Amino acid sequence: MEDITKKYENGEITVTWQPHLCAHSGNCVRGLPAVFDNTAKPWINIHKADSNAIIDQVKRCPSGALSVTQNK
Repeated sequence: MEDITKKYENGEITVTWQPHLCAHSGNCVRGLPAVFDNTAKPWINIHKADSNAIIDQVKRCPSGALSVTQNK
């Protein structure tokens, strides 16, 4: 798989997804389905929850495919 990185921003935070690292555990989809919807395009809608909820969910990604940074 190609080393593609996708970024999703809401002004406060940026969620980065590295699909080549994804283990497809489903933690993100089960934990915050309004944001992480694998049936939608794009599959991450960072505007569907507050930043703190997204940060908490991204921390549960076991593979490190999802990461989050605070925007300045």
